Amino acid sequence: MEFANIEYLFLLLLLIPYILWCLLYRKKYEPTFRMADTFAYQNVHKSLRLRLIELPHLLRVLVFVLIVIVLARPQTRNSWGEKETEGIDIMLAMDVSTSMLAQDLKPNRIEAAKAVAADFISDRENDNIGLTIFAGEAFTQCPMTTDHQSLLNMLVNVRTDLAERSLIQDGTAIGMGLANAVARLKDSKTKSKVVILLTDGSNNMGDISPLTAAQIAKSYNIRVYTIAIGSKSLAPYPINVGGTVKYVNMRADIDTQTLQRIANTSDGQFYRATNTAELKKIYKDIDKLEKTRLNTKNFSKRSEAFVPFAIAAVLILIIDMLLRLTVFRRLP
Repeated sequence: MEFANIEYLFLLLLLIPYILWCLLYRKKYEPTFRMADTFAYQNVHKSLRLRLIELPHLLRVLVFVLIVIVLARPQTRNSWGEKETEGIDIMLAMDVSTSMLAQDLKPNRIEAAKAVAADFISDRENDNIGLTIFAGEAFTQCPMTTDHQSLLNMLVNVRTDLAERSLIQDGTAIGMGLANAVARLKDSKTKSKVVILLTDGSNNMGDISPLTAAQIAKSYNIRVYTIAIGSKSLAPYPINVGGTVKYVNMRADIDTQTLQRIANTSDGQFYRATNTAELKKIYKDIDKLEKTRLNTKNFSKRSEAFVPFAIAAVLILIIDMLLRLTVFRRLP
């Protein structure tokens, strides 16, 4: 805890003369009366009221202390902080075209890819990781961040119905997806910059060709790891017919040659995943990438903490007033 107006704490020094006055001089100014002899009162039992006779003064001191603390504005210590960690900068470029609903991976390609990617993200806690999704168009779902929980929340919400909802065009724009990821990495100062591009199709949309995007990645020292997901045989694919879902067998139309050339151009590596086990193994291989130092910044909101002290001061003041008007009432 810290104080926004810490100079107000010097007011507590005023308690010193008040306490000295109470100890040394206060009794001289209290009402008294003379008695010839006090012998008869020497063995009289002291009542609880007499034992607590100084309580109102203690309560007033406590109220004063609490008021000074309120004036000093206590706050929780939440601010920017920097730390140095080991990690690399990674952009995940994930295909979300409707063909990713094929069920050769369980429960389907998109859900298997999301689950394996989530495990990969969770295991690399020191890395800056972001997410680009693409179909006929591409956009950044999450910029690079070390706040992996936020990234995982966005990854969970990735769906393949963006084209159905007219949010993006359907298709497979591999070049656009790669270019979008490269744009997020190009200004990075880390030694290792990586794009993990996952797709189950061939480039048939977009204004940037995959090989052009690979050349751009190479110019920024960005390595691209390409993953072709989907079985080499027929795969069941769901189709909505008259309000019911039917399945037809379709073959994965993956341009493995282009994906291989992208990886070779950028000094990366090409992988083929025909099932979930192979996909997990691919991410484990990529997990062995070199690491470099990162400076990360964390921010948490600052909040006021004076309210409990203010409430306590008011309650104690009310108690003090009630005691002086009742139990400790004096005449005159």
